[in-house]
Amino acid sequence: MSKRSDAASAGTPATLALIRAGVAFTPHAYEHDPRASAYGLEAAEKLGLDPDRVFKTLLADVDGALAVGIVPVAMQLDLKALAAAVGGKRAEMADPRVAERKTGYVVGGISPIGQKTALPTVLDESAILCETIYVSGGRRGLDLELAPDDLLAVTAGRYAPIARTR
Repeated sequence: MSKRSDAASAGTPATLALIRAGVAFTPHAYEHDPRASAYGLEAAEKLGLDPDRVFKTLLADVDGALAVGIVPVAMQLDLKALAAAVGGKRAEMADPRVAERKTGYVVGGISPIGQKTALPTVLDESAILCETIYVSGGRRGLDLELAPDDLLAVTAGRYAPIARTR
């Protein structure tokens, strides 16, 4: 995958965290269209990837505490399943301003890696089927390709069935 010098040029908290952890990854930059509203689908399209391998990072408020759910871009986060996966009862999408403040990233560029505040992280179990997956690299127009197990290792996350069809 990536050599340190290639990765360092991407220079986000996510890439720096992966480098520090010694995790192999490949950065993939693309020209972000400011009019795009579905950031993950835009990434899949611009990078010519199967949307099942591109994952979006979503923050939810579970019983008053934030949690991270990572699901394929063509799917939706099942809030009830995320709550159960982190031992909670009720979940709702987090306020975007709170998500930005807690992660240090802007909406559309929130990476599950290198967040300001370490949060419980759950990756949809469909990622197990992929050798590598793509997640936001910490800014709009940058995705990182890495093995799903490496993503969970660096975020102290776990797999669970948290995605549902639209």
